Amino acid sequence: MQRKIKKRRISKGTIFLNVIFSFVFVFLFFLFLFVPKVYLKGDYIVNINVGSVYHDKGVKTLKKIKTINEVDTSKIGSYEVKYIYRDNLFKYNFSRIVNVKDLEKPKIVLEGEDVEYYCPNGKYQEKGFKAYDNVDLDITDKVKIKHEKDNITYEVEDSSGNRTKIIRKLREEDVEAPSISLNGDDNVFISLNESYNDTGVLVTDNCEGDLSSKVKVTNEVDTTKIGDYKVIYEVEDSSNNKSKIERNIKVREPLKANTIYLTFDDGPRDGTTDKILDILKEKDVKATFFVTNNGSDLLIKRIVTEGHSIGIHTASHKYDIIYASAENYFNDLELVQKRIYDNTGVATKLIRFPGGSSNTISKKYSEGIMSTLTRETLDKGYQYYDWNIDSGDSSFATNSHKLYNSVINSLSHDKYNVILMHDTKTYTRDALSKIIDYAKSEGYSFDVLDINKMPLRQKVNN
Repeated sequence: MQRKIKKRRISKGTIFLNVIFSFVFVFLFFLFLFVPKVYLKGDYIVNINVGSVYHDKGVKTLKKIKTINEVDTSKIGSYEVKYIYRDNLFKYNFSRIVNVKDLEKPKIVLEGEDVEYYCPNGKYQEKGFKAYDNVDLDITDKVKIKHEKDNITYEVEDSSGNRTKIIRKLREEDVEAPSISLNGDDNVFISLNESYNDTGVLVTDNCEGDLSSKVKVTNEVDTTKIGDYKVIYEVEDSSNNKSKIERNIKVREPLKANTIYLTFDDGPRDGTTDKILDILKEKDVKATFFVTNNGSDLLIKRIVTEGHSIGIHTASHKYDIIYASAENYFNDLELVQKRIYDNTGVATKLIRFPGGSSNTISKKYSEGIMSTLTRETLDKGYQYYDWNIDSGDSSFATNSHKLYNSVINSLSHDKYNVILMHDTKTYTRDALSKIIDYAKSEGYSFDVLDINKMPLRQKVNN
């Protein structure tokens, strides 16, 4: 007996589903192979501070992506960075959100110190403060202040809600020394045997006011002896804060009437200085030479060995350099000082300013420089000398005859005669012998300037 095999019939619906499934599978496989794989680098939502620089991290892909970045970090707001992929088959868009916010706290700047002291039994006086914000700018008027016993709290909030708080600590204690200042000059010259009258000091204290009555003075000035002395002023307040100041008193031999002080600037110079030294030696007259870095070292040595006084003038005589600053001046001066010392062993402190202390050309290069230099040279122990007779050998007296007449017509028996001349001028050299002969015939004496003589100083005009 044979069994009949029944054939299985597949419906059309099943065939259709199988075709659809296969198509979808092939399509997805195709997408997997050809659609670009693109991923954001970094977060999808980014928050940055207003005013900062936005650096987009971009995307991770093997394909070329067009990026549209319109983030404006100067303005608070929310921005979209767009990334676009396009080729012949696909266009793919995605984006990142960038939020520009005010994330920065405002700043409070205290004037004065973080820790402030105020007088015992007194009241703290506010030193002031400022508040700034990166967006709102000056917000000082929004600062809220809270006073407590030992501190003050300053707090401020900007328009974005960012807050800042700082504290100033207070201490009820006097830690400030009294302020003390000299009445009159800090360098005082007085003649030998002249009475010294002290001009005192002015003293004020932040807590106690005028303390002049509490000043202790140490005064060991001896006007019977040439020398340098100090007057010391000391004061102490009730909280044991101390202050001290000193005044320099320089006792000097007065310049003498009926006496001629021959002074020569700008040398030495071969051909003139050596001849001038010959004349002085022949006439047995001593003079003062304010030298530069010019000329022969042998002439520097000869000035000292033959008994003349030597002082410093200038290394370069270039006004635009030496009067540009105090530093420049002293650098120039010390070059000459070293030259003199290296050649003679004399550490001279005698100086004459180029153009004199009253010159105004220095104003062209530095306003007030002469006021500074006349003070600082004295503070450093130097002593400067001007003149009261200008021979004219650097201006109108252009020959020996004019120079001779200029000098002898300016002499006076009733005063000291400090004569400005220049040992670089041939007509000065040629007139010198006759000037000396005339002065001797009229009964004048000759002397030199040195550190122990009273200085002759003109009015400072800058």
